[in-house]
Amino acid sequence: MRDEISRSMKDALKAGDKIALSTIRLIAAALKDRDITARGNGVSEGISDDEILSMLQTMIKQRRESSAMYRDAGRAELAETEEKEIKIIQEFLPEQLGDDEIITALETAISQTSAVSVKDMGKVMAYLKQEYTGKMDFSKISAQVKTALMDLSKDG
Repeated sequence: MRDEISRSMKDALKAGDKIALSTIRLIAAALKDRDITARGNGVSEGISDDEILSMLQTMIKQRRESSAMYRDAGRAELAETEEKEIKIIQEFLPEQLGDDEIITALETAISQTSAVSVKDMGKVMAYLKQEYTGKMDFSKISAQVKTALMDLSKDG
């Protein structure tokens, strides 16, 4: 992952792509910050690839929220910049699961965690994050998990 980020930064610099370059620099800075924190906690090699994927998903979530706020405020040009950054960050994530794959993953998570109600949402989300880091948007999935668990508790 780290090599891919470094390589992409060099490519953006050579191509003169200012938005890509600034976005990748933000990724590199966030990664460096988290590595420093990890080293302070005794993890000499820095954060893992799964933690990098989680960091990237957080960055995407932040930009989606910013984009929505800019659009609501009538600042379309700023919203578009945030959306371009999202696309650049997404290039570092593995291919996202399709709708059918998400449903299967959700059913598997509920089964594997023996979830029976909304009270078990934390267990299901933890399972999904462990198994599918970088492959799904957990902020969107959480609503589906809640709905599925509510339906499950009604049926039970």
